Amino acid sequence: MTNRSLALSVVLVSALALSGCGVIPGTGSETRTVSIWLMKDSVSDDFLERFTTAYENDNPSVNLEVTFQEWTGIGKKVTAALEGEDGPDIIEVGNTQVAQYAESNALMDLTLESVRDLGNEQWLPGLAEPGSINGSQYGIPWYAANRVVIYNKQLFADAGIKQPPKNRAQWLSACERLNRGGVQGIYLSGQDWYTLSGFIWDEGGDLAVDSGGEWRGALDTPAALRGMAFYKTLQSYGEGPKNADEQTPPQAEVFAKGDVAQIIAVPSAATVIEKANPELKGLLGFFPVPGKSANRPGAVFTGGSDLIIPENARERSAAIEVVKALAGEQWQTDLARTMHYVPNKTTLAGVIEGEESTAAMAAGAARGRATPNSPQWAEVELDNPIKPYMTAVLQGREPARAARQASERITAALAPH
Repeated sequence: MTNRSLALSVVLVSALALSGCGVIPGTGSETRTVSIWLMKDSVSDDFLERFTTAYENDNPSVNLEVTFQEWTGIGKKVTAALEGEDGPDIIEVGNTQVAQYAESNALMDLTLESVRDLGNEQWLPGLAEPGSINGSQYGIPWYAANRVVIYNKQLFADAGIKQPPKNRAQWLSACERLNRGGVQGIYLSGQDWYTLSGFIWDEGGDLAVDSGGEWRGALDTPAALRGMAFYKTLQSYGEGPKNADEQTPPQAEVFAKGDVAQIIAVPSAATVIEKANPELKGLLGFFPVPGKSANRPGAVFTGGSDLIIPENARERSAAIEVVKALAGEQWQTDLARTMHYVPNKTTLAGVIEGEESTAAMAAGAARGRATPNSPQWAEVELDNPIKPYMTAVLQGREPARAARQASERITAALAPH
């Protein structure tokens, strides 16, 4: 796949030398170029220009060379880079992809840096846990995004609901009040398995569990079945299709018609909604997915990115310093405010106060999770058995039996190949 090189000037050549670690013996100076792969649209040009200029000014013997990559087909490209000799020094990867790359023993172990320099105990669990394999940290959390509830403030007011619900019971009550008079209380597609995952986690269950080194599907556990039961109840307060996911049709476009009170989506969906229906500008609100109690938001799937350094990186020591800067407080704050992301630490949630959508997202991210940390999890998603399982239950099939069959398929997909 052809790379899209950054249009602005990313490489600023510096003349001053680094002292100490990393200097070639006998020369007294060295100019290092740290090659970085970032994913398309993960950062804006202005953020990258600010970071590059500041970092190179502070580290005058380091040049940063950034290339943007497309998400489509990135897995094969990263694998090839990890196996070759001319790959980048730093790679942005999806948080749930770290395990499959770490399995090849081709990533640097960054455990020391995560503990000593980066305050790993404060990281969002949904970013940190996928990057940790067998107790070693290979992925450094960079940024997060997760689902919130986007709601129509006018429809809430018309139903006499003065403030967003704080727990599940209040949420279901609000959905029931909203779901009348031609209004859908909530539009929830039948195969939104990321949202289901949060409800399962809230109940103490999981999609799959590691049992003595062997992964097994866990949709048929009592906790997971309770999560599915709640999903079924919530889904009944609207007309979302039982046999399709949130992209069929795109739920933001359905919401934009003006007769849907709520959807569960990442906040960026609001831009799509307002573009489709400008009359909704100023009427959109955001709140965290409610949990079982008012003092704890619901668990949510945390998407986002980690930064990895290949074992074969030519500038490993310099790359570590760049990763430490990108994951540190100064540039996490800048990135969160620029891109409306959740920063990588729970202690940084305050930097996005005042942004209703991002603040709601950050509240949920504190209880965020990721998919099971198996190197084979991608095999599950290729022919995802969770989706037809959900449809079967929503259409009236006996939940335990459907869950057992789906769990067996997950177990088979997670078996080492």
